[in-house]
Amino acid sequence: MRGQTFKQGAQAAVPTALGYIGIGLACGIMAAPYMNPLEMGLMSILVYAGSAQFAMIGLYAQQAPVLAIALTVFLINIRHLLLCLHASTLFRKSSLAQNIVIGSFLTDESYGVLMGEQVYTEEIAASWMMGNNFMSYTSWILGTILGTALGGLLPNPESFGLDFALVAMFIGIFSSQFTIMLRRVKIKKLFLVLGVVGIAYLVLTMLLQNSLAVLFATLLGCTVGVILDDK
Repeated sequence: MRGQTFKQGAQAAVPTALGYIGIGLACGIMAAPYMNPLEMGLMSILVYAGSAQFAMIGLYAQQAPVLAIALTVFLINIRHLLLCLHASTLFRKSSLAQNIVIGSFLTDESYGVLMGEQVYTEEIAASWMMGNNFMSYTSWILGTILGTALGGLLPNPESFGLDFALVAMFIGIFSSQFTIMLRRVKIKKLFLVLGVVGIAYLVLTMLLQNSLAVLFATLLGCTVGVILDDK
């Protein structure tokens, strides 16, 4: 059966892992002027957040205060609260410890793989999700370390504009998830929810920081989705 073993989860994450190696190389190359491979490896092990690590590198380059870096990372990653809340509903039969481990290593991409697997598997085992998470985690660490080592050999790596690589990966993930949603959700409902999220985000960016605007716009979209499901 699909969605049951650690190995199956790791296999499902192979496309993500390959993407992470590519994005990790880009992140490591960007970091090369400011840190060595060991320091980059420790950052990836402890922080493990692509967009946040790109931001950390930029702030570190500007010699920003530690508090400012920590607050930025928190705001960028606050969206994971929503991802973890939803993912936990799929593992109600798993122990608290298993849910904590799953949530601690959950990323946008591993969450996307989980949602894709849910289309084919009614009940997904925690061991499968851990395989999914840890395959991605390992590849990200290796990618960033190798990227930093490679970046040390390149002159002026910032000129390559590699920080756009993460945005490109997010676009790819969204397009694949959008295709899956089209199979499961009525098109009018889907575009209504996306429209609410988009309009709410544009309004909220005038009042709040981008990260908070994303969080509250997503919450509003989730609320609208739940209301529509109840009808």
